[in-house]
Amino acid sequence: MDYDLIVIGAGPGGYPAAIRGAQLGLKTACIEKEKLGGVCLNWGCIPSKALLKSAELANKIRHAEDFGLKVTGLEADFPAVVARSRKVSQRHERGVAGLFKKYGVTPIFGEATIVAPGKVKVGDQELTCKHLVVATGARAKVFPGIEVDGERVLTYREAIVRDEKPASVTVLGAGAIGLEFAYFWRGMGVDVTVVEGLPEILPREDAEVAKECRKHLEKLGIRFVLGTFVDTAVRKGDGTVVTLKDGRTIEADLVLVALGIVPNSAGFGLEQIGVTLERGFVPVDASMRTNVPGVYAVGDLTTRGGLAHTATRQAEICVERIAGHHVADVEYDDIPSCTYCVPQVASVGLTEEAAKAKGIAYKVGKFPFQANGKAQGAGSPEGFVKILIGDPHGEIVGAHIVGSEATEMIAEFGLARANELTADEILHTVHAHPTYSEAMFEAVAQALGRTVHL
Repeated sequence: MDYDLIVIGAGPGGYPAAIRGAQLGLKTACIEKEKLGGVCLNWGCIPSKALLKSAELANKIRHAEDFGLKVTGLEADFPAVVARSRKVSQRHERGVAGLFKKYGVTPIFGEATIVAPGKVKVGDQELTCKHLVVATGARAKVFPGIEVDGERVLTYREAIVRDEKPASVTVLGAGAIGLEFAYFWRGMGVDVTVVEGLPEILPREDAEVAKECRKHLEKLGIRFVLGTFVDTAVRKGDGTVVTLKDGRTIEADLVLVALGIVPNSAGFGLEQIGVTLERGFVPVDASMRTNVPGVYAVGDLTTRGGLAHTATRQAEICVERIAGHHVADVEYDDIPSCTYCVPQVASVGLTEEAAKAKGIAYKVGKFPFQANGKAQGAGSPEGFVKILIGDPHGEIVGAHIVGSEATEMIAEFGLARANELTADEILHTVHAHPTYSEAMFEAVAQALGRTVHL
């Protein structure tokens, strides 16, 4: 069977590539070995948000008296919480299938092998195409000494579907995945310890924001062991034991390994057809082209991946250009980063540390949610908005939010950066009252010495 476009992988990079290709008139097939939607819809972004909402609601109910309500006998039905998250995932998986049918994408299920540029085998089928987009994603990174068995020592894939509530968990890694699982489990009443080799959690975020987030997570009862690396993590009977480099040990029912990702680039033909790999990742140009003509890569497989929305944007640009359309390059500095524990963390642009390293002159504005009426009324006064404004031109150098709804609010600062708006233009935009977003306006005003609420 001959196609204009074949996409390998149906995750947040692959399925948008396939759909957009079909919308643009390309005869398109999408090959997937597991489930439509990939890790994001089935084992990552979507089901984890359902779990987190259950944990957030449980924590709110525990403080119901703060809202003038009396609730007794809260009990978390752990299997039901996990079952709800699976239903949410299944609904979105069916949604992707529906979109494939609507736009004429041919789904093909099975293991893909790239025989040559423009030639792919799936079982006994041999498919040919003019353009091949590889979107095979990534998997959890595991280090020597960490013995993942899928039962007691887990990665996110096993953890997200496990419906037996543990008494205690050790989380290895304090990035987004580690903190989100830590928050969920703690909300369900699990004893949680998080180990991070670096001195602070969320090492890619602004240091002040990360510290604020950790402070509130500690109030929930999550313990952090920072500044020391893991030597071994192994199963021990019906539990686990983690041994740190400094000799300390931590015992728990489960271990979650959340130490980063490795690309799914081996075993299906990329190297055999000559695609260049760098530490397993595929370098691409601005159009997502690899070094082999007609072969493209998007998402976590690439050297610039790591986020679902990055994968989607790469996919859209890749296919638009294949179809002959002119679209702007991906501006990677304008892609927001989000962590969905409570308080949420979101950012776009440079941290203070990065701005200093680049020698950029800037002013800092910061506004606490404690001074925001909507946050106070909602019982979510923790955190703040922090903005870095270029001096003297007023450009948005970086924006960082820790607090309720941070992951929703960050889009405004992303829009500002993408369109080269200045601080004055944000100040001239009326923000509805009362809203969380007023804190964004106030942070900008504070940087310029113009706030009236601090």
